[in-house]
Amino acid sequence: MKKYLAPSILNADFSNIAQQIRYVELGGADWIHCDIMDGNFVPNLTFGPYVVNAIKKSTKLIVDSHLMINNPDSLIENFVEAGSDFITVHQEAVIHLDRTLNRIKEFGVKAGVSINPSTPVNLLFEVLEIVDLVLVMSVNPGFGGQKFLLNSLKKIHQLDSFRKENNLNYLIQVDGGINKENIKSVSDAGCDVFVVGQSIFKSDNITASTIELKNLIS
Repeated sequence: MKKYLAPSILNADFSNIAQQIRYVELGGADWIHCDIMDGNFVPNLTFGPYVVNAIKKSTKLIVDSHLMINNPDSLIENFVEAGSDFITVHQEAVIHLDRTLNRIKEFGVKAGVSINPSTPVNLLFEVLEIVDLVLVMSVNPGFGGQKFLLNSLKKIHQLDSFRKENNLNYLIQVDGGINKENIKSVSDAGCDVFVVGQSIFKSDNITASTIELKNLIS
């Protein structure tokens, strides 16, 4: 399965977001990952659909909206209208997960589900036939720059095995603490989409760092 690099725009310089996106495009990035936080579900507040729409207008890459928010159902349509290609909600934040995922798909958008580090993979088994993406949080969500949690590798293995055993085709995405030292092990575990923030946007050369990370998963 093809591997995709998804720089997390949360770590970019928002005073010149179009230029920052251009840097990762030149480095071969495949997606732009948008971390949406409400200051409630996670202890941080970031941005909403208006910024996602500005990002969409600045790139032809896949725009991937990760909703780390309570009651995401109330904002799904807003993020669809903003131009999201993927919308991912958290298993821990949604009561009727099957209904929410199907609603996203009804808008013609790819539907993803995410789990926090303390959430076991088996809680997703009943929806894996309908999702397009599963996001494994390899840090506790809310802040960038955290250390990769090694137990995430076991979860990636479990999801990859379940996918093969049941002939499914969802993508496995991993977000949190990925860098050039560990990205190969994450890839070997079965990850398809790699969300990388500080290792790209806080580096001295955004384009060069993007190229280096892309080469490590190619």
